[in-house]
Amino acid sequence: MADQTKYTTKLHNKRILIIGASSGLGYGVAEGVLEHGAKIAIASSNPTRIASAASSLAASYPSKSSNIHSFTVDLANHSTIEANLAKLFDDVVAAIGGADKKLDHVVYTAGDSLALTKIADLNIEAVLKAGSLRFFAPLLLAKFIPTCVVASPLSSYTITSGGVGEKPAPDWSIVASYCGGHHAMVRNLAVDLKPVRVNGVAPGAVDTELWNLGEEEKKKMFEVLGAKLLTGRVGRVEDVVESYLGILRDANMDGTMVRTDGGHTIV
Repeated sequence: MADQTKYTTKLHNKRILIIGASSGLGYGVAEGVLEHGAKIAIASSNPTRIASAASSLAASYPSKSSNIHSFTVDLANHSTIEANLAKLFDDVVAAIGGADKKLDHVVYTAGDSLALTKIADLNIEAVLKAGSLRFFAPLLLAKFIPTCVVASPLSSYTITSGGVGEKPAPDWSIVASYCGGHHAMVRNLAVDLKPVRVNGVAPGAVDTELWNLGEEEKKKMFEVLGAKLLTGRVGRVEDVVESYLGILRDANMDGTMVRTDGGHTIV
């Protein structure tokens, strides 16, 4: 008699779109859901990098290579965000949507270099640019959920925020404002998109490619940052991804921002 699989098969054959999956947390989420048997569409703005990510995933999971599809989408231009999202959803649904032409989960991890700005240097262009990928795009994406995602608490939309929304830091006012807004976005979208669940993940410092530093410089910075955390180290992608997987599988979690920051917020 075979063992029961009450918990390990919740994502089996689920159709999942991950935006921002060419590297970092998005790539890690792609790995995680593939290991749970999902069919995935990964998307990013750089066609070369997203194609490389798809090839890398296929090499790591050869038996699941047919479950991997990649797409290019530019969400940095205000005037084309909606049109580009519409095309992306059309293409993804056609590729993995199945008979009902729907998806089961959408995960948004796209981001660019953090806009650290001194108050004296604030201007509207900097504020708007910083919000394109991290705030405007995930908010506008919500309009496609009712038509493209199965209307069920088993379905979800997950965005990515950051710990600075709860713990201020010098020169982070632009980023912190958007991160703080993510908390309200998650709660209100959960109401507007019910029964599809809407949640967020707020990571602290995580070892990803977004840190535009040399290896030695990054190592030293992480040692300094890690020493300030209760865990004694900065986050690792494979650990933080567990928060995303938990959200996808917990049909009772809705309107929640999950914090995974090594205890940074409380020290």
